[in-house]
Amino acid sequence: MSMPKEFEEYVKNGIIRKCSINKPRAEFLINETEKAFRGLNKRLEAMGIDEDNANSIVKDCYDTIMELVRAKLLLTGYSSAGQFAHEAEISYLKKCGLSDNVIIFINDLRYFRNSITYYGKVLSVEYAEQVVEFTKKTYPKLKEMVK
Repeated sequence: MSMPKEFEEYVKNGIIRKCSINKPRAEFLINETEKAFRGLNKRLEAMGIDEDNANSIVKDCYDTIMELVRAKLLLTGYSSAGQFAHEAEISYLKKCGLSDNVIIFINDLRYFRNSITYYGKVLSVEYAEQVVEFTKKTYPKLKEMVK
C-alpha cells in the first residue's frame, strides 16, 4: 500500500472541510476510545486471537485508532465526509508528525478493514496479532496527540 495523498488535496476536493472546533464531540470520541481500548485488552486477555475473532479484532483496532484521529481533526477545526473520508483522515496524521511507516500501516489497516466489511475477506490470525501489537504501541502516541 502507499501513502494517502496530501491533506490539502482532500481539503481542496471538499472531503475535508474546515468547521468550528468541536471539543465536546472530540472528548466523547476520546472517552469512547479509552473504553474500547480497555475492552479490547480484556477480550484479548480472556480469549486471545483465533480464526473466529481475528476479523472483529482488526475492525475494533481500526475503529479505536480512527476515532482518535477524528477527535484530533475536531479539535483543530476539521471534519470529513464522503468517499475517501477515511483516507483523508489518515492523511492528516502526517501534519501531526507521525512517521510515514505508521501512516502506511494505518492506511493498510484501512484497506484490510474495508476488505472485511465490503468484500468478505477473512484475515489471518497472524495479521490480527500484528494489528494488535501496532495498536498497543501506537494508541498512547495517538492519545497524547489529542491532549
